[in-house]
Amino acid sequence: MANINSEIKFNIELDENRVPEKLTWSAQDGGVQAEEAKAIMLSIWDSKAKETMRIDLWTKDMPVDEMKIFFHQTLVAMSDTFKRATDDEKMSDTMKDFCDYFAEKLELTK
Repeated sequence: MANINSEIKFNIELDENRVPEKLTWSAQDGGVQAEEAKAIMLSIWDSKAKETMRIDLWTKDMPVDEMKIFFHQTLVAMSDTFKRATDDEKMSDTMKDFCDYFAEKLELTK
């Protein structure tokens, strides 16, 4: 059986100080072509070193209020992924409790 490859590409346009001005991403399998984004958080697990490598980028015009929402939604998604990956419902619920607290403190909930 042949291996199937899939590719996700990020393009980062920088200003003269190497600060991101424009972020785009493409994922042909998902039908995404040069879609603009204001922020990217990417985590990569290095199994040999047993540590996470991170790439966190945002454009200089990313509004702070949107960054707060982005963080909240990322935390909620991480709790969902944690549950699917570990089947640890109790800890996932604890993470969601923190997400609720985070949203409340940032006044993201109405």
